[in-house]
Amino acid sequence: MQHLPSELWRWDAIDLARAIRLRAVSAREAVRAVLDRCAAVNPAINAVVLVLEEEALAAADAADAAIARGEAVGPLHGVPVTTKINADQRGLPTSNGCVPWRDLIAPEDSAVVANLRAAGAIIVGRTNTPALSMRWFTENALHGRTLNPWNRDHTPGGSSGGAAAACAAGIGPIAHGNDLGGSVRYPAYACGIAGIRPSFGRIPAFNPTMAAERPLSGQLMSTQGPLARRVADLRVALAVMARGDARDPWWMPAPLEGPPLPRPIRVALSIDPAGTGVHPEVAAAVRRAGEILAAAGYAVEEREPPDFAGTARDWDAFAHGEARLFMAETFERYADPGAQDTYRYMLAHCPPTDLDGYMRLAARRTTRQRDWARFMAEVPLVLCPVSGEPPFPQGLDVAGQQGFDSVYRAQQPLLATPLLGLPSVSVPTGLTPEGLPMGVQIIAPRWREDLALDAAEVVEAACPMATPVIG
Repeated sequence: MQHLPSELWRWDAIDLARAIRLRAVSAREAVRAVLDRCAAVNPAINAVVLVLEEEALAAADAADAAIARGEAVGPLHGVPVTTKINADQRGLPTSNGCVPWRDLIAPEDSAVVANLRAAGAIIVGRTNTPALSMRWFTENALHGRTLNPWNRDHTPGGSSGGAAAACAAGIGPIAHGNDLGGSVRYPAYACGIAGIRPSFGRIPAFNPTMAAERPLSGQLMSTQGPLARRVADLRVALAVMARGDARDPWWMPAPLEGPPLPRPIRVALSIDPAGTGVHPEVAAAVRRAGEILAAAGYAVEEREPPDFAGTARDWDAFAHGEARLFMAETFERYADPGAQDTYRYMLAHCPPTDLDGYMRLAARRTTRQRDWARFMAEVPLVLCPVSGEPPFPQGLDVAGQQGFDSVYRAQQPLLATPLLGLPSVSVPTGLTPEGLPMGVQIIAPRWREDLALDAAEVVEAACPMATPVIG
């Protein structure tokens, strides 16, 4: 079948990689198509803040030459991808959306960027994030605001909002992101694509530009992860990113596929897991996904996992409690006013704690992990919302404490899995009547990303998403 090189930006990563290996398509054609797509749509959404055209085309030519020589190639050989501006990439700034860091040049690649390169991926651009990557909206004083390709008046999510918007718009089939409190899953949800937060320890993380080690909450709860337009591409991207790196002592060489489970696989359907209320469209999406899984042979039952709300509160106490101690000066010196406002608003949800309270929190985390492990030994998957609301109007989180509180209340479904170290996938289910993306979250036991991805593919097959019209 004859292909149109200008349309290669529409292709999935797996299909592109195979076509490039077979020399049916060249890496240069694939990269050129994505760069042209970026030139056509990025001015309208501001997702990619640094386009690497010359470097990417040179890498594509080298990739084609390697194929011509008959060399062994990686699973993403010649496939165009994007990386987020908070991950070190050799010779480029790691600004993390902060004006004072616009010239913070990385001496070498971060662990996840190195893994993408080792798999043959070609990095075509760097994507936007809020200052210090600490908002569910994506804007900063250095690069401006990223817009949702489905609706410019609504957030593309954050902090990987640039990654999600770029991928949804066709600027690469795979985007790199990271997730401490939903920063992969929520942007994927807001932009109508798929995203996975893997198990803690699955993907190595290290930035050579770090001035000091991250606080313990960041070390134990932050993960790197891919976003993609297709769940199958998430699977290959996860495998690529999960290659070990000695710079991350938390990394574990766990298998990507676990043993088969007894059938039918049980699914706990929870429409409002944190008890904070959900929008009718959100409830309908979770119910629809449950019906899809049930029709595919899963045993779906309405059931609540162990103390979801309390687990989310402990995430807040851990992440924001340490942020109060470790990040106050950083926000004051480096963040823009919007990020400073949200930092102040989020601390209102987290009263100061003493050493005794912190130690009890750390001990309770193990109890919660045990409770969930027991629950998931019986019911391996949890199906629930990503957010309690459809994608928010732009700027809602800086519209005073009340506006932030409405955002924070809706985001509680995102917060349990980071504390627990569990993998979870955000998968789209279609559009609301207003034309906004909608989706669900599927949570699996630790190291069983394969189970969550399998279920997400079933949902995806019944809920195909189109590419947004941008103009």
